[in-house]
Amino acid sequence: MTIVVFLSSLFGFMLLGMPIAFALMLSGVALMAHLDFFDAQLLAQNMLSGADNFPLIAVPFFLLAGGLMNQGGISRRIVDLAVTLFGHIRGGLGFVAIGAAVILASLSGSAIADTAAVATLLIPMMRSNGYNVEKSSGLIASAGIIAPMLPPSMSFIIFGVTTNVSITKLFMAGIAPGLMMAAVLVATWVWVVRREQMPTAPRRSWAVRGQAFVDAFWALLLPIIIVGGMRGGVFTPTEAAVVAAVYAFLISFFVYRSLTLAMLPAILIAAARTTAVVMFLVAAALVTSYMITLADLPGMLIELLEPLLDHPKWLMAAIMVVLTLVGTAMDLTPTILILGPVLMPLVTRAGIDPVYFGVMFVMVGAVGLLTPPVGTVLNVVCGVARVSMEGIIKGVWPYVITYTILLGIFVIFPELITVPAGWLH
Repeated sequence: MTIVVFLSSLFGFMLLGMPIAFALMLSGVALMAHLDFFDAQLLAQNMLSGADNFPLIAVPFFLLAGGLMNQGGISRRIVDLAVTLFGHIRGGLGFVAIGAAVILASLSGSAIADTAAVATLLIPMMRSNGYNVEKSSGLIASAGIIAPMLPPSMSFIIFGVTTNVSITKLFMAGIAPGLMMAAVLVATWVWVVRREQMPTAPRRSWAVRGQAFVDAFWALLLPIIIVGGMRGGVFTPTEAAVVAAVYAFLISFFVYRSLTLAMLPAILIAAARTTAVVMFLVAAALVTSYMITLADLPGMLIELLEPLLDHPKWLMAAIMVVLTLVGTAMDLTPTILILGPVLMPLVTRAGIDPVYFGVMFVMVGAVGLLTPPVGTVLNVVCGVARVSMEGIIKGVWPYVITYTILLGIFVIFPELITVPAGWLH
């Protein structure tokens, strides 16, 4: 009965069109009422505790770094470098999109920001060069969701805070599967355009490529600083966010000189607004998380899935199916905040590596950004490319299928994630 009260109240509030943060908070209140344990002071204390979490300081600084990079010309230089390297290949702009998305993912960690940057720069080029816009938009959307998998991933930060898993370990563990996602995108794009008649740009000289590399050098140095600093113990993920923001400002303002002081207020306001949304979500989720623990929902879930506890791979497969279904209707951040605390005790009981589970959780949630009806990343690309939702769904399905196959491989062979993570940590 407790599970029914929780789920019916949560999804009932969401179906009424209530913002997810309020739905989370009120579902916690519904559980309080069900358990005859309502206390307004406890509600306020949990919300305050949810927002008062030191690692969450990384969120506004990484958002600020992403805004500075997009407005300061760093994103454009990354795309220019990729064009000089791959533009002459058949379907080359698709490879440019994948390469640029991977590099930008290692700079900002935001799927929406990276997708918007790549789409804004490349969709007009692909359209003018005769590329099928629906297929191109599907590829760019699919490449954009690599961002949650590579450091500095916002999703890993939120997952680590919510479930008490090391954020640094999550960062390191996400690198290998993130690069594998890029590799399967390349293979899928080759298959998608195998019969397309596409013009190719002339091969750029090594002098032009060298100049493009020089222009992008300072931008390319940032992921090395972030990953190397955390890997070497120079700074924590929270401190890395500050380093990224300061570095992005210095490079954009003093080196590239694409950023002006007049642009800063808009960038700061955008970062502050997004931060406020994330922080309110986290604060409201702690109310729900507290009541979930008090009502012993994890214990009920363990009893329900007890037959699978001795078969970790079957349990992971079942959880992935559930998360896939949830991802079609819910964004990645609320999915982490709602289901992360519920599923982690079950995963731990089954002997599954929490870091491996975190990577799989975020990857499934990221794929959910490509599936309707929510499909946040799809909506971004639709707006930039001016294509219909039906059109972009046609373009994105080959990549969703490929990602699903890759997830299945990771379930069967978790060593593909855990072994490289051990090398990097």
